[in-house]
Amino acid sequence: MKKIICILLLCTVLIPVQAQEDPVDHSEKVKTLDSTINTLYHVISGEKGSARDWTLFKFLFKPDAKLIPSGKTKAGNLKVHYMSPDDYVKSSGKWLVDHGFFEKEIHRKVDAFGNIAQVFSTYEAFKSESDDTPFMRGINSIQLLNDGERWWIINIYWTQETQEHPIPEDYLPN
Repeated sequence: MKKIICILLLCTVLIPVQAQEDPVDHSEKVKTLDSTINTLYHVISGEKGSARDWTLFKFLFKPDAKLIPSGKTKAGNLKVHYMSPDDYVKSSGKWLVDHGFFEKEIHRKVDAFGNIAQVFSTYEAFKSESDDTPFMRGINSIQLLNDGERWWIINIYWTQETQEHPIPEDYLPN
Protein backbone atom coordinates (compact mmCIF):
# COMPACT_ATOMS: atom_id res chain seq x y z
CA MET A 1 0.00 0.00 0.00
CA LYS A 2 2.88 2.38 0.80
CA LYS A 3 4.33 1.73 -2.68
CA ILE A 4 1.05 2.69 -4.35
CA ILE A 5 0.79 5.90 -2.32
CA CYS A 6 4.42 6.79 -3.16
CA ILE A 7 3.80 6.17 -6.87
CA LEU A 8 0.65 8.31 -6.79
CA LEU A 9 2.49 11.10 -4.99
CA LEU A 10 5.34 10.96 -7.49
CA CYS A 11 2.87 11.11 -10.39
CA THR A 12 1.10 14.15 -8.96
CA VAL A 13 4.43 15.91 -8.46
CA LEU A 14 6.14 14.94 -11.73
CA ILE A 15 3.29 15.22 -14.20
CA PRO A 16 2.59 18.92 -13.61
CA VAL A 17 6.32 19.70 -13.87
CA GLN A 18 6.55 17.88 -17.20
CA ALA A 19 3.41 19.58 -18.50
CA GLN A 20 4.90 22.99 -17.70
CA GLU A 21 7.97 22.35 -19.86
CA ASP A 22 7.44 24.40 -23.01
CA PRO A 23 9.12 23.02 -26.14
CA VAL A 24 10.70 25.52 -28.51
CA ASP A 25 8.09 26.95 -30.87
CA HIS A 26 9.33 26.65 -34.45
CA SER A 27 6.01 27.58 -36.07
CA GLU A 28 7.34 30.83 -37.57
CA LYS A 29 10.06 28.85 -39.36
CA VAL A 30 7.47 26.90 -41.38
CA LYS A 31 4.73 29.52 -41.73
CA THR A 32 5.62 30.49 -45.30
CA LEU A 33 7.21 28.66 -48.19
CA ASP A 34 10.13 31.10 -48.05
CA SER A 35 10.74 30.65 -44.32
CA THR A 36 10.60 26.86 -44.67
CA ILE A 37 13.18 26.77 -47.49
CA ASN A 38 15.42 29.30 -45.70
CA THR A 39 15.25 27.23 -42.50
CA LEU A 40 16.19 24.09 -44.43
CA TYR A 41 19.37 25.71 -45.78
CA HIS A 42 20.19 27.35 -42.46
CA VAL A 43 19.80 24.23 -40.32
CA ILE A 44 22.23 22.05 -42.31
CA SER A 45 24.84 24.79 -42.68
CA GLY A 46 27.61 25.55 -40.22
CA GLU A 47 31.33 25.88 -39.72
CA LYS A 48 33.56 22.90 -38.98
CA GLY A 49 32.84 21.76 -35.42
CA SER A 50 29.47 23.54 -35.20
CA ALA A 51 26.58 21.37 -34.06
CA ARG A 52 23.41 21.36 -36.15
CA ASP A 53 19.88 21.60 -34.77
CA TRP A 54 18.66 18.19 -35.90
CA THR A 55 15.41 18.57 -33.95
CA LEU A 56 14.57 21.61 -36.07
CA PHE A 57 15.72 19.78 -39.22
CA LYS A 58 13.32 16.88 -38.53
CA PHE A 59 10.52 19.35 -37.68
CA LEU A 60 10.56 20.55 -41.31
CA PHE A 61 9.48 17.16 -42.68
CA LYS A 62 6.12 15.42 -42.85
CA PRO A 63 6.25 11.86 -41.45
CA ASP A 64 7.45 9.43 -44.13
CA ALA A 65 9.20 12.24 -46.05
CA LYS A 66 12.19 11.25 -48.12
CA LEU A 67 15.56 12.78 -48.96
CA ILE A 68 16.73 11.39 -52.29
CA PRO A 69 20.23 12.10 -53.59
CA SER A 70 20.90 11.04 -57.16
CA GLY A 71 24.08 10.72 -59.15
CA LYS A 72 26.37 8.21 -60.78
CA THR A 73 28.22 5.27 -59.34
CA LYS A 74 31.96 4.89 -59.98
CA ALA A 75 30.97 2.57 -62.85
CA GLY A 76 28.94 5.41 -64.38
CA ASN A 77 25.47 4.03 -63.64
CA LEU A 78 22.72 6.37 -62.43
CA LYS A 79 21.54 5.75 -58.90
CA VAL A 80 19.21 7.16 -56.26
CA HIS A 81 19.26 6.58 -52.53
CA TYR A 82 16.12 6.95 -50.38
CA MET A 83 16.53 8.24 -46.83
CA SER A 84 14.27 9.41 -44.03
CA PRO A 85 15.29 12.59 -42.21
CA ASP A 86 16.67 10.34 -39.43
CA ASP A 87 18.69 8.35 -42.00
CA TYR A 88 20.10 11.61 -43.38
CA VAL A 89 21.21 12.74 -39.92
CA LYS A 90 22.83 9.34 -39.26
CA SER A 91 24.64 9.23 -42.60
CA SER A 92 25.60 12.90 -43.09
CA GLY A 93 25.32 14.67 -39.75
CA LYS A 94 28.80 13.83 -38.47
CA TRP A 95 30.39 14.63 -41.85
CA LEU A 96 28.75 18.07 -41.96
CA VAL A 97 30.11 18.91 -38.51
CA ASP A 98 33.56 17.36 -39.09
CA HIS A 99 34.16 19.13 -42.41
CA GLY A 100 32.09 22.32 -42.29
CA PHE A 101 29.34 22.81 -44.83
CA PHE A 102 27.31 25.75 -46.06
CA GLU A 103 24.64 25.24 -48.67
CA LYS A 104 23.43 28.55 -50.10
CA GLU A 105 20.48 28.99 -52.40
CA ILE A 106 21.36 31.07 -55.46
CA HIS A 107 18.12 30.73 -57.46
CA ARG A 108 14.59 29.47 -56.93
CA LYS A 109 11.78 28.51 -59.29
CA VAL A 110 8.43 27.79 -57.62
CA ASP A 111 5.40 26.09 -59.13
CA ALA A 112 2.40 25.93 -56.82
CA PHE A 113 -1.19 24.80 -57.07
CA GLY A 114 -3.64 24.73 -54.18
CA ASN A 115 -1.83 23.43 -51.14
CA ILE A 116 1.15 21.86 -52.95
CA ALA A 117 4.38 23.36 -54.25
CA GLN A 118 7.34 22.16 -56.26
CA VAL A 119 10.52 24.19 -55.79
CA PHE A 120 13.64 23.90 -57.94
CA SER A 121 16.25 25.44 -55.66
CA THR A 122 19.72 25.90 -57.13
CA TYR A 123 22.48 25.78 -54.53
CA GLU A 124 26.17 26.30 -54.08
CA ALA A 125 28.05 24.43 -51.34
CA PHE A 126 31.03 25.76 -49.39
CA LYS A 127 33.16 24.28 -46.60
CA SER A 128 33.16 27.61 -44.74
CA GLU A 129 30.97 30.68 -44.91
CA SER A 130 34.09 32.70 -45.72
CA ASP A 131 34.89 30.65 -48.87
CA ASP A 132 34.55 32.54 -52.14
CA THR A 133 34.35 29.55 -54.47
CA PRO A 134 31.87 26.69 -54.03
CA PHE A 135 33.20 23.14 -54.11
CA MET A 136 29.88 21.91 -55.52
CA ARG A 137 26.66 23.15 -57.10
CA GLY A 138 23.39 21.44 -57.81
CA ILE A 139 19.62 21.59 -57.75
CA ASN A 140 17.29 20.54 -54.94
CA SER A 141 13.83 19.55 -56.14
CA ILE A 142 11.72 20.16 -53.04
CA GLN A 143 8.07 19.10 -52.81
CA LEU A 144 6.02 20.73 -50.08
CA LEU A 145 2.51 20.61 -48.64
CA ASN A 146 0.63 23.36 -46.81
CA ASP A 147 -1.89 21.89 -44.35
CA GLY A 148 -3.50 25.27 -43.68
CA GLU A 149 -1.25 26.01 -40.72
CA ARG A 150 2.27 25.38 -41.96
CA TRP A 151 4.46 24.11 -44.80
CA TRP A 152 5.79 20.55 -44.65
CA ILE A 153 8.62 19.16 -46.75
CA ILE A 154 7.39 15.97 -48.40
CA ASN A 155 10.54 15.12 -50.40
CA ILE A 156 13.87 16.57 -51.38
CA TYR A 157 15.31 15.01 -54.54
CA TRP A 158 18.66 16.40 -55.66
CA THR A 159 21.57 16.06 -58.01
CA GLN A 160 24.92 17.76 -58.31
CA GLU A 161 26.15 19.65 -61.33
CA THR A 162 28.70 17.81 -63.48
CA GLN A 163 30.70 18.74 -66.57
CA GLU A 164 28.38 16.46 -68.51
CA HIS A 165 25.29 18.11 -66.98
CA PRO A 166 25.89 21.78 -66.10
CA ILE A 167 23.06 23.69 -64.45
CA PRO A 168 20.79 25.15 -67.16
CA GLU A 169 20.71 28.95 -67.48
CA ASP A 170 17.00 28.95 -66.46
CA TYR A 171 18.04 27.78 -63.00
CA LEU A 172 20.86 30.28 -62.44
CA PRO A 173 20.66 33.86 -61.19
CA ASN A 174 20.33 36.52 -63.90
